Amino acid sequence: MATAFSSDGEAALRRELGPPAAAAAPREDLDGFYEMGRAAAFVQGGGFRKVALQFPDELLADAAAVAARMEASTGAEMYVLGDTTYGSCCVDEVAAEHAGAEAVLHYGPACLSPCRKLPVLHIFGRQPLDIERCAEAFRELYPDRQSHVVVLSDVVYAHAMGELEQQLCPEYPNIVFSRVVCGDPPGPALPGEVRQFGRQFLVEAPGGLQDCAMFYVGAEGLALTSFMLTWNCCPFSSFNPATGCGRRETLNVNRALMRRLYLVERTRDAQVVGILVGTLGVAGYLAVLQHLRKLLQRAGKRSYTLAVGKPNPAKLANFLEVDIFVLVACAQNSLLDSSDFYRPIVTPYELELACNPAREWTGNYFTDFRDLLPGACAHIGLPPAVPAAEAVPDISLITGEMRAAHLHDPPATQLPPSTALACRDQTRALAEISPAASFLESRSWRGLEQRLGQTPISKAVQGRRGIAIAYEDEGHEQP
Repeated sequence: MATAFSSDGEAALRRELGPPAAAAAPREDLDGFYEMGRAAAFVQGGGFRKVALQFPDELLADAAAVAARMEASTGAEMYVLGDTTYGSCCVDEVAAEHAGAEAVLHYGPACLSPCRKLPVLHIFGRQPLDIERCAEAFRELYPDRQSHVVVLSDVVYAHAMGELEQQLCPEYPNIVFSRVVCGDPPGPALPGEVRQFGRQFLVEAPGGLQDCAMFYVGAEGLALTSFMLTWNCCPFSSFNPATGCGRRETLNVNRALMRRLYLVERTRDAQVVGILVGTLGVAGYLAVLQHLRKLLQRAGKRSYTLAVGKPNPAKLANFLEVDIFVLVACAQNSLLDSSDFYRPIVTPYELELACNPAREWTGNYFTDFRDLLPGACAHIGLPPAVPAAEAVPDISLITGEMRAAHLHDPPATQLPPSTALACRDQTRALAEISPAASFLESRSWRGLEQRLGQTPISKAVQGRRGIAIAYEDEGHEQP
């Protein structure tokens, strides 16, 4: 019987090897689509001699041609980065550093999260947009010419927003177009100015942002979902350039928020939390990892930091001792649908809602973990610890059982390194301290034994050839 993490064995036995699929044909207008002139000016202006070109899967067919043209026009060495460690919307600084690159040219859709080390130029790719049809869809969705509307767009259509603005601004005096900003804008924000998700716009509505509607140009995806959860007080409409259709977004945001709040309650019940490292390039990820560890320690929960690359159900199913996972990733990749996973996955903000008594649900939602760090707009410090005898009883809404809801005092002294645990029986010592080690002790299979110094050394010999269902040294009956 197949399980959630297994495949149909019969299909594997019947599979046939065929020629590799042909790659998509490269684009004709490489100079315009990839803004070769702007990219070359960036490389030459910075004096970079080694540059990494990061492409998403859908644009890899053009990688060789783009790299060759960039080398010919700049004289610098170009290294193509294909399969990224995490999401392709983030700049893969780790892979770029492996190639010794001095800068990164990031192509395709981007989350615009600020990077830590290397200079980055974003080339979104100028996807075509029917301006006339988009303006027509906007007029159908907003017949009142006095409507306060903020226009957002996917980054691949940002190049066409100026022309759309010229068409709509004479008719709609209260329309506001957001501007794409790569990196953190310099200086403090102006009154009424919104800076989030790499977008910047000024709201002049009497009631602020909650009196505005949002119009999004782009296909349905993680970016739109993140916008709708963050600005959940605003009604959303969208225009899909691929289909040429505009619509009012019917996603029930309240229902989505109820699902996220249910995960917060699951987090309160959890005893062991796995912190998933979902980025190595977004600025501030180390600070938020330290912040989450401290928060979980004060809440009396065990935490383990896991770096597994792109999370999937099969990988995380190996950590059965973990009750819930928290994913530290960029704003677009934080909202991971965990319905197919063995354990739920929450965001850093949801973990704070569960473990920090000083943070209360206000209706606002934060998908960018940098908003939670000290000095940021949504940072809330931990309150003083309350003795267990004076703590208010808390009942789980899921199990109906009473649980501890008070913060523990931070330890006065840190434990010495792991040598303090290496006594006469290291495994048993670990089991007494760590819930995860205790769970490992109860498993019937715990992995391969190393048997260091006990296995004799032998020379390498030729192994079996073929595939598992038909090795060459096996006898096979002819049909």
